[in-house]
Amino acid sequence: MTPSALVPSRVRRHDAACRFLSWRKTVFRLPLCVSGAALITGLMLLTADPLHAAETCTQFGPESALPVLLNEKLQPRTTLLCNAAYAVLNSGEVHEPLWSAEYLDADAVRGGRKIGRTTNTFVADDRLPAGDGATLADYRGSGFDRGHMVPSADAGTEEIQEQTFTLSNVVPQTAALNEGIWTGVEMAVRAMALREGGVYVVTGPDFTGSSRAIGQNVLVPTATWKAIYDPIRHEAGAYLCQNTDSPTCQTLSVADLAERIGIDPFPGVVEAVKAQAMTLPEPQASPYASRSRENRDWERLQKRLERKLARAGMKALRHALEQEQE
Repeated sequence: MTPSALVPSRVRRHDAACRFLSWRKTVFRLPLCVSGAALITGLMLLTADPLHAAETCTQFGPESALPVLLNEKLQPRTTLLCNAAYAVLNSGEVHEPLWSAEYLDADAVRGGRKIGRTTNTFVADDRLPAGDGATLADYRGSGFDRGHMVPSADAGTEEIQEQTFTLSNVVPQTAALNEGIWTGVEMAVRAMALREGGVYVVTGPDFTGSSRAIGQNVLVPTATWKAIYDPIRHEAGAYLCQNTDSPTCQTLSVADLAERIGIDPFPGVVEAVKAQAMTLPEPQASPYASRSRENRDWERLQKRLERKLARAGMKALRHALEQEQE
């Protein structure tokens, strides 16, 4: 599957993408067959009653502007989901998010450090239209990690942390990236939020040159990116990290990132700021031991053997008990 395959015919795009608007609590199923300005207007009209403005998605973007899709090939079958601390745009074409947006402040970072990891349980997102989201089976045995876009460590409460474990916030990442330098990037951004008081962050997959899929057509990105806007310093920049077994990261301007990925993470920020790459902190040292794909396969084999041995042991025990009763 290639990025060009994301574009159906014009007729199909109209039929598949332009669904009726609906809302479920603070969740909005809104396809992006409209402009960025119309999207924000539609959201405000949709949420003016019965929800308060503070409960809408727009607070996760500078100047109340969420990311905009510049590449129309990405637009079909998109669903906007609002969570307590972040918004995400899911694509039913690739069965994963195109972006996840958050305002990461110092209180959330301190809260996340206080509670630590409270769950490791991923769940499919049942708010999505049938067939548009990834499933747990898609990742099982795939050789790829379920890589968070909004990190669980950014969550300041247990409830918010649980929301980050929905598959609508996850893309396939190699273990080397997810547990290595990508974790280091996330740590560096949290340190930045502590220092500055708060930053806007948008994270997503880069499908440039993607040709591999797992499960039921969950496209594996060639890289993942994280864009940051500092509203205090009025500076912006981005990390772009290769999704390989030997990953490297580079920094670039938001304008250059947008040209590459077909998404403007910060449409509310002036072009001059996006054209200049801010000096971003170096990724910190990851606390996790990076695992190669071969090691991961060996670990899975060991676990399967352990389960088989446990079942065989239980069977032998039952047989012995039955003989003793006779």
